[in-house]
Amino acid sequence: MYSIEDYNYILPEELIAQEPVAERDQSRLLTLDRQSGRLSHHVFSELDTLLKPSDVVVINNTRVLPGRLVGKKETGGRVEVLILNYASGSQSPSNSRQFDCLIKSSKPTQVGSRLYFSEDVQAIVVRRIDEYVHCLRFNYRGEFADILEKIGKTPLPPYIKRHGRQPSENDRSAYQTIYASKIGAIAAPTAGFHFTGELMAKLKRKGIQIAKITLHVGYGTFLPVRANDIRNHRMHSEWFDIPIESASLVNAAKKDGGRVVAVGTTTVRTLEFAADASESVRPMKGDCDLYIYPGYQFRVVDAMITNFHLPKSTLLMLVSAFAGRKNILNAYQAAIQAQYRFYSYGDAMLIQ
Repeated sequence: MYSIEDYNYILPEELIAQEPVAERDQSRLLTLDRQSGRLSHHVFSELDTLLKPSDVVVINNTRVLPGRLVGKKETGGRVEVLILNYASGSQSPSNSRQFDCLIKSSKPTQVGSRLYFSEDVQAIVVRRIDEYVHCLRFNYRGEFADILEKIGKTPLPPYIKRHGRQPSENDRSAYQTIYASKIGAIAAPTAGFHFTGELMAKLKRKGIQIAKITLHVGYGTFLPVRANDIRNHRMHSEWFDIPIESASLVNAAKKDGGRVVAVGTTTVRTLEFAADASESVRPMKGDCDLYIYPGYQFRVVDAMITNFHLPKSTLLMLVSAFAGRKNILNAYQAAIQAQYRFYSYGDAMLIQ
């Protein structure tokens, strides 16, 4: 149960979704009963028929930052930068902000080096944080968010291949949930991709309430688990915010016998991190570094909507903790046999 190899499976490469479905809610939905292991096949637009009027659906309204910047070093060499902590990066009054960043270039970037991205923005390497991450101080003219919208690129996951092309305008809109509003993530909470305005309206007409929280998906989402014993892995922290009204909706559902349905593993981790000993969710904000793997006792979440995750990933470990490792791996094999689409732009699961 604690060996990294216990969370491995073989996925045919052609099942890694490279593009989203034309209509978000027409993705497929595999439902898993975590008590019996029973599976059934649906379309995501049928979600309202699978949930109960007493349910509260909790969504993560983080918005992906167009934070991948392509520029040049002083030597003229090409450099790529990915801003990691936009929400918590420091700011001075004089059009200057510092962020932790991933830097990609042909040769290592030295502290003190200057990087040029446009006439309006440049950066200096302030210090090295680890093998991959440096602190950069950006100096710019205008509003930094506007600059990013103009010159920044969508940071797609590495398994979505564009074969040398930049992410398209379609990616910029498709790689966001329809309810994304709080900018700061470097990756999307992809379980939310399947929702449409029409589907949200159907849920509300059924009496299902929607609660919003924020967790800005960070660098840790791309990091593989390198420990052979998964208990030795450590999660990177990510900034979150649970408003009072959302905590109240969740707590009222728990008190009245309703279910808390979390959309995505980011939402699961946030709610569980904020739970107290009485299984109530505290309204709070801060940094979440909760690592959920088999053996974890869930306090808040009763059901979850999630995509299909990479082998040996912390996300696969989380859903295994929720539904049982054998149930999850059996479900994944059934999805592979049925030609479900996997990963960020892929199909979804409802585990309840």
